[in-house]
Amino acid sequence: MDQYRANFFAGPYLERRAEAREDPEWIRAARADPNTRYLIGQGSAQLLKVGSEPALALLGNEAPLVRAAADPDLVLLGWFRGARLVFVDLPPQRALELPPGTRFEELRPLAPMLAAEEAALLAYARALGIWRARQRHCGVCGATTVPIRAGHVLLCSNPSCAQEFFPRLEPAMIVLVSDGERALLGRQASWPARRYSTLAGFVEPGESLEDAVVREVLEETAVPVSNVRYHSSQPWPFPASLMVGFFASAAPASEVHVGGELEDARWFTRAQIASGEALAPPTQSISWHLIETWLKGAA
Repeated sequence: MDQYRANFFAGPYLERRAEAREDPEWIRAARADPNTRYLIGQGSAQLLKVGSEPALALLGNEAPLVRAAADPDLVLLGWFRGARLVFVDLPPQRALELPPGTRFEELRPLAPMLAAEEAALLAYARALGIWRARQRHCGVCGATTVPIRAGHVLLCSNPSCAQEFFPRLEPAMIVLVSDGERALLGRQASWPARRYSTLAGFVEPGESLEDAVVREVLEETAVPVSNVRYHSSQPWPFPASLMVGFFASAAPASEVHVGGELEDARWFTRAQIASGEALAPPTQSISWHLIETWLKGAA
C-alpha cells in the first residue's frame, strides 16, 4: 500500500463537531451568528456560482432564500473555513428566486472543475439531501418523520413507534486484481470506447468486505483471487455508496470468462495502460487511485 492520501470527496475539509448537534438551540445560534454560512440544495442539486469556472455559493443570514427557509429544512454540517455551515435542504419543485450569478447544478459532471474541499462538501450535502428525501416516512409504521439532532437523524412522528433513522450508506468493494505483471480490468457497455476500470460490486448481507471481493471477481470474470488487502476508501454520493478499495492476487495466466454486468474484462500490462490501449477512469475516482498505485509498483 502506498503512503495514505485522501481520495477525492474525502479528507479533513470540514470540522463536523458532532457534539453541536445535541444543542436544541442550534438553529437560533446559527441565525444569530453573522458568520454563519448556508449551502443551498434542492433535490440532488446544489447552488453554485456560474462563470468561467464553477464555485461553491455560500449565502449569509440576510439572503432571502435563507430567511424564508423553514427550520426542518436546516441541517448543521459543521464548520467550514472557520465558519459555521448549515445546509438548507429546500423542497424539490418549488419555484425559487436565486441570487444573481448562481444556479442549481448537479455535482457529478462538475466535480473535476471544483476545488477538492468544495467538491467534498457538496458530496456530503448531496448524500444527506438524498437520504432525507427518501426517508420522509417511517419504514415501520408509515408515519411522517421529523428531523432531530440538527438534521442528522429522522424520527418517526408516531409516539408509539418513535423509530430513529440514520443516514444510509451502501458499502461497495472495488478491487484491482493483479497476477503480478498484469491488471484485470473490466468495462460496461454504457462507458466511452476503450474505457476500462477496476472491478466493483455491492456487499451483500452477512458478507465481509473481503468475502465480497472474492465473490464479485469470481462472478464477473471467473477468476479466483486471494491475498485480499485493503488500500483506501472513498465516499461516493451517487447516491449513497462508500467505495472500499482493495488489491487482490490471481494466479498467472488465469482465464477470464465475462459474466454479470460487464461487457468485457481482460488483462492489461502496465505498458498497455500507459499507452492508452485501456482508457483509464477519471482521476477523481478511487479506481484511478488503485490503478495508479499499481502502475507505480506500490500495490
